[in-house]
Amino acid sequence: MPVFRGDPCGITCLILTYAAIFYADYVIVNWVVLQTMSTSLWGAVHAVFFNVIVFLTIMAHVRAVFSDPGIVPLPQSRLDFSDMHTGGEKNDDWTVCARCEMYRPPRAHHCRICQRCIRRMDHHCPWINNCVGEWNQKYFLQFLMFVGVMAIYAVSLIAYSWIKSCPECSKDMMVKQGRLLHSVILSMESILFGLFVLAIMWDQMQAILTDETAVEQVKRQGPYRARRPKMVLLREVCGRSQPLLWVFPCTSAPRNTEPSYNVTI
Repeated sequence: MPVFRGDPCGITCLILTYAAIFYADYVIVNWVVLQTMSTSLWGAVHAVFFNVIVFLTIMAHVRAVFSDPGIVPLPQSRLDFSDMHTGGEKNDDWTVCARCEMYRPPRAHHCRICQRCIRRMDHHCPWINNCVGEWNQKYFLQFLMFVGVMAIYAVSLIAYSWIKSCPECSKDMMVKQGRLLHSVILSMESILFGLFVLAIMWDQMQAILTDETAVEQVKRQGPYRARRPKMVLLREVCGRSQPLLWVFPCTSAPRNTEPSYNVTI
């Protein structure tokens, strides 16, 4: 179980993330649905659907934050690296981390913020205050997807509420100004965060389908293996369950059960 990181940037991003999510829910329910669709069945339907998306977004985010990204356990005893200089036998797929003072499996990289080596590390993301690695990349992708869906849904509801005729809308000037102000702020927030997460999601999908993490792209170490079918690469991240279940953050992320120190030294 990874320890919650006290990184100031990460904690600030977590606060901003939940503030943005709860503000969006507040505006949609109180200033869009209740103000413009209170007498329609569609108002209740939209309120329920939007809150389901909010719930799935929070669930995916929590799992991305608190899931082990694939931390390589430290050795029980200090390892001897003398063979690195004497030409002793070693597994060429494994490398040595000078900071952790241990051997690490293929594609593992050291995170300077987490201060540990992470299996198939893609990057450290302040928005989840955690690394994106082999064991939590699925939840990170789900979080990005749900934020994108929530942003599109919010903008669509706001636009519809202003375009359609609204005989039940309050005629009070203060209420109309409050609704306009919250609608503009949420629209700007949704467009900004929506474009941001969709761009990151595009990069993540490219990294998965090309079998090359962001760290490997920077270090020019990938692709790691010969080209493989895209479905195989997706299953490595999302698991071997039915593809329709990949969107739900309730199933466990796939894990490599390979022993951490299965290497000849």
